[in-house]
Formats: sequence, C-alpha cells, structure tokens
Amino acid sequence: MADHKLAVLGAGAWGTALAIAFARHQPVVMWARNPAQCADMAAARVNQRYLKECPFPEGLAVTADLGAALAKAELVIVATPIAGLRATLTAMRDAGHTPPILWACKGFEAGSGRLPHEVVAELWPADVPVGVLSGPSFAREVARDLPAAVTIASTDLAFAQATVARLHAPRLRLYANDDLTGVEVGAAVKNVMAIATGVSDGLGYGNNARAALITRGLAEVSRLAEAFGARPSTLMGLAGLGDLVLTCTGELSRNRTVGLLLAQGKHLDTILAELGHVAEGVPTTREVAALAERHGVDMPITRAVHAMLFEHASPDAVVTSLLAREPKTE
Repeated sequence: MADHKLAVLGAGAWGTALAIAFARHQPVVMWARNPAQCADMAAARVNQRYLKECPFPEGLAVTADLGAALAKAELVIVATPIAGLRATLTAMRDAGHTPPILWACKGFEAGSGRLPHEVVAELWPADVPVGVLSGPSFAREVARDLPAAVTIASTDLAFAQATVARLHAPRLRLYANDDLTGVEVGAAVKNVMAIATGVSDGLGYGNNARAALITRGLAEVSRLAEAFGARPSTLMGLAGLGDLVLTCTGELSRNRTVGLLLAQGKHLDTILAELGHVAEGVPTTREVAALAERHGVDMPITRAVHAMLFEHASPDAVVTSLLAREPKTE
C-alpha cells in the first residue's frame, strides 16, 4: 500500500464509485470501517452491497486499517455521509494524520446546522488546504465510467485548481471553484427539493408541476445560499442547478424515491428501511427549515417537505396548499 498516495475514506456507494473512478488512472486505497465488508471486497474485488455490477480496477486496494490507509496519503477524500464526517476527521487527527482533504458529503450536520466546511474548520489545522467535491453525479454512473462533471471548491483556489489537475479524467471532468459555501448549500438543499418533486411525480401531477418545483426550488436554494454569503452565479453551475436537476429527475435519486414513496402513503420509517441507503434529504430538511426560520429566508417548498416528513401532513394536501399560495412577482 506504499504507493497509494490518494486515499478514499468510506466504502458506501459514493466512496466506492470515487475510488473506482480515480483508481483507473492512479493507485488508490479505500478504507472501509467494517472489517468483514472490507474482507469481502478484497476477496471479490467488488462492493457487493452497493455497486455489485462494478468490479474494482487493478489500482484499487482496500483496507479496514485507517492508519494504513493514511500512511502515505498526500490527499484524502472523505466520502462518509455528513453524519460520519466529524467522527472520521477526529479519528484521523487523533491518529496524527492531517493531510489535505476533500469531503464528498452533502448536507448540514444534524443538531448544529453546520455546513461541512464549518465542521472541518473546528478540527483541521488552518494552514492545511481543504475543499469539497460536489456536483451532479450518481455513484453507479461514475463507477461505470459514464461521463460526468463535478466541482472542487476551496477558499484556496490554487489548491482547488491543483487538485482538479491531479484528479481530472477523460470521463470525469472536474472544475475548480472558490465559493465553498455556495457549492455546499446547493449540494445540501437540492435533496430537499428532490423529495418534493418525487411527491409531485408520485401523485401524477405531471411534467409541468415538476418543472415549476425545480425552478422555484432553485429560487429557495439561492435565497438561503445568498443569506450565507454565497455568490448567485455558483447556484447556476454544476453544484447548484446541475445537481438540482439531476436529483429531482433521475431514476437513481434516493431523495426523489423518498418522495415517490411518501406519495404512496408510506410512513417515513418504512421508506428508510426499504431504501437501504442514506437519503440525506431527510435530516437535511429538518436543518434547512430551522436555518430558514432563523435567518428569515422564505422557503415554502422546504416547509412543505418538513410537514410531510415530520408533521404527518398529507402529501396531496401539502402540494395543493403550495399551488394555492398567493400570486407574486417572480
């Protein structure tokens, strides 16, 4: 494992997809928290649980030993869910490893309402460059080497540009950005909007309603992002509009699936159990609704999704109430 200077921490669908994609062009080591899962992947050379149709490239090694994964790493991609970000960074720091990092999680930390970069700032040395990898990218398609484009954002633009140059691949195009907040807010709130569009689709409201929800959803994402100091132009890019459209329309979207199942009248606990994957839009909805209220940002679609998820509101009644809102200037 001595030659593996790029480490991916997290062996879920997204971590595995990134590890596969980058291992096509350079040696990569992927850390899995579960030793049994790691042993299975090492033997089968595939992640049977999440991406069983995508075999590992020769350049991908797997380990359950965090120290071994980090030993020679010059760059680390943390691909855990947002709920695991703090614990993973703490374990790295406690082990004496604080290399440059990218995180690939989306959402707000539950309870604190912090964006990922705010969590990182609490734990990482200020002089170590860090950033986020985000954009419209389903794990299965990235792992299958289908074309995709994503953003690497950092307040250190030189680091973002250098990392783009290091990781860029023919079928995984990377773009540098220095609006870290805008990229993170876009990545988080689009999952809430995907639940809303899933409900609309599940109720049979058609393409016109979906287009309206996506468009007005983009307005909500932009208002919250700008309240946090983001640039409006960022929300028109890959991590804003691009990710929003994909997550609201794609058949592989977990959050859209949550909405489809809500429209069928299923209880949230049942939906999450059936899904078998993390749907970040569910906890994110709670955090975004609280942040919108705290900052005085009007987010009616978010409030509607919150009502369906946590207040037992009828999906049909909620969507009807959205459509019945007073006309206003766009």
